[in-house]
Amino acid sequence: MSINVDEMLENELSAPKRLKIGINSTIANPDVTRHIMKAFNLRASKRLGQNFLVDANIVRGIVEAAGAKPGDRILEIGPGIGTLTQGLAESGADVTAVELDKKLPAVLAETLAGYDNVTVVPGDILKVDIPSLMGNQPFKVAANLPYYITTPILMALLEQHLPISVLVTMVQKEVALRMIAGPGSKTYGALSVAVQYYTRPHIAFDVPPKSFIPAPEVDSVVIVCEVREKPAVAVRDEKMFFRVVKAAFGQRRKTIMNAMKGAGFDKEHLEAAFAACGLDASRRGESFSLNEFAILADALL
Repeated sequence: MSINVDEMLENELSAPKRLKIGINSTIANPDVTRHIMKAFNLRASKRLGQNFLVDANIVRGIVEAAGAKPGDRILEIGPGIGTLTQGLAESGADVTAVELDKKLPAVLAETLAGYDNVTVVPGDILKVDIPSLMGNQPFKVAANLPYYITTPILMALLEQHLPISVLVTMVQKEVALRMIAGPGSKTYGALSVAVQYYTRPHIAFDVPPKSFIPAPEVDSVVIVCEVREKPAVAVRDEKMFFRVVKAAFGQRRKTIMNAMKGAGFDKEHLEAAFAACGLDASRRGESFSLNEFAILADALL
């Protein structure tokens, strides 16, 4: 069944609170999205960083980038009105969608009424028990995240060492460039190291502002993070590794030695560690590779 937009809009006043979206109908359409928003009295929340995706090609691109197929378990974060959820569901995958906005589960019950392979879970992705939610089985992640909370959510997922095979998400282009940056780049930083430690990231495609309602004021991309079976580098203590990384980029203009002293590391301990591992303490942190950060972190133990 397909939605007849003209008929749908004509009937809007007679049924302002009900809207059935059937299989093969497309939510990723500006007219359909506006109708859903009006029918349920919805507005994109600035506080929650909401922008509704209205481009079906982008939805298909995300589904393809995730390699979604029958039998897959997919965790979607922030389904909104069900735009990406619908695309994922039509792949045949089993979709678990966690939604923070308390108004939207009731909307999703209508817009996704034709799909029995979707489970909507009200809640905060940073607080839910993800392993239990996903049946303690391997899964994929797909999301159109609010940009203000992209990094905390990505890092929370990765730091838990969950059985995620791939993480595909819409992010601000500036953030994506930081995620894939290498040593020596102005955009290389703690986020670059962390994402590359856990995953192999690459930008899949650009997403223009006109793909959303309302259109964001920043450029967006879809980034694919293939989760490594083992971290990119072996470290004796992961907490020390990330403590070193955070300190090294905490004061970018300083040498790594001075930046780390400023972060609370003992001077004599630092001098001994640099001497032991043969790394130049006068270099800046942005020049260090993941392997060099690992070597230094191990020398500090």
